[in-house]
Amino acid sequence: MRTAIVRKTLWCLVLAACVAGLARAEDRIVHLLPYQGAITPIAAEFLVEGIENAELSGAEAVIIELDTPGGLDSSMRSIVKAELNAALPVIVYVAPSGSRAASAGVYITMAAHIAAMAPGTNIGSATPVAMGGASLDSTMSRKVIHDATAYLESIARQRGRNIEISRRFVEDAENLPAQRAVEENVADIIATSRRDLLDQIDGRIVNIGGEERRLSTAGATIEVRPMSTRQRLLHALVDPNVAYILFLIGIYGLFFELSNPGALAPGILGGICLILALFAFQSLPTNYAGVALLLVGIVMLILEVKVTSFGALTIGGLTAMILGSMILFDAPGEWARLSLSIVAPSIILSSGFFMLCVWLVVRSQRRSVITGERALVGEEGRVVESIGGGPQTGKVVFHGEMWSARSDDAIAAGERVRVAAIEGRVAHVRRAEPPGEPQTGGR
Repeated sequence: MRTAIVRKTLWCLVLAACVAGLARAEDRIVHLLPYQGAITPIAAEFLVEGIENAELSGAEAVIIELDTPGGLDSSMRSIVKAELNAALPVIVYVAPSGSRAASAGVYITMAAHIAAMAPGTNIGSATPVAMGGASLDSTMSRKVIHDATAYLESIARQRGRNIEISRRFVEDAENLPAQRAVEENVADIIATSRRDLLDQIDGRIVNIGGEERRLSTAGATIEVRPMSTRQRLLHALVDPNVAYILFLIGIYGLFFELSNPGALAPGILGGICLILALFAFQSLPTNYAGVALLLVGIVMLILEVKVTSFGALTIGGLTAMILGSMILFDAPGEWARLSLSIVAPSIILSSGFFMLCVWLVVRSQRRSVITGERALVGEEGRVVESIGGGPQTGKVVFHGEMWSARSDDAIAAGERVRVAAIEGRVAHVRRAEPPGEPQTGGR
């Protein structure tokens, strides 16, 4: 009897422990911050806020699912600082397959408490490159590289990662696939999925603020925390191609508003687009010499409509726009470079539009006058009040209008006359069919 009671009691305790374990698993939440794109101020805001929100909500850990070609040094350092000072475990997961952690992404990945990579991903190429169009001389280049090397080495030392490889990431732009990264102690694990990642890191011990903490992630709930609507909008704007198009639309909108005051719509649209473009420029490695060249090129194309330059302004404007587009952004890799598929159509459409304007102006100037006083020259009319020769005037009707008329010869009422010139409100006429001579004149 006593044995049976003990056995039942043990079974109840085991069952209670299982239920408690399941309850605790359901209570454990891991925040997931998916990010794909360049490391910009918007990326820094999103990831830093994501880490802070995970801390406040008491999450078990936070995962940064990363795919980046690199980005701005200042934004990268903000993210790394948040990782190194986080009050909860930060896991960087380079995923999905085909993703990369290049340039600034190397620092962010190595600063995590746990660095994971999906199969088919890579990490590396952390050599700093001059931003904003400035070239680095040999002394400055050494300073920048030594600073970047020391920074990545300090991160690697704090997280217990391979210091020699971290040095080669910066100095030699070395790049490693996922398997090599794990073998070289740059990354910790290779995970095929988010759930596989949580299962593999379960039970690992990480150092949080000098204290060891054991991760309990198996069966934890993954709570995806994407960008807010505002952040998604700003992230879309901080794209070199979008910024370039917004800048052109803004300039043209203001031009049309100034050319046709009171139209309102072009001015409003142009002003909004120009402000958004300037916001994007300050978040990108912008070379403002490129901005100046674009402005000069557009002004030259506009002046071609106003000034007769026989194509010189058009050629100069196109050259300035092409050069400005080439140097507008300067950054490592392709993350902040304009696409040729965007630049070429923009320049072609701009030049084509202004060439069309020039053609329409020339065509209008060559067209015969069909209205106004000048249109009467060469027209025939009928004398209704005789015209005396010399300064004496008479009355003539042209197209139903009564005009004062003067002629070198006396012309009787009822005769047909042709306008030779208009002076003020007086028409100088001559006979349409002089006696004994064939009809002359005409338009």
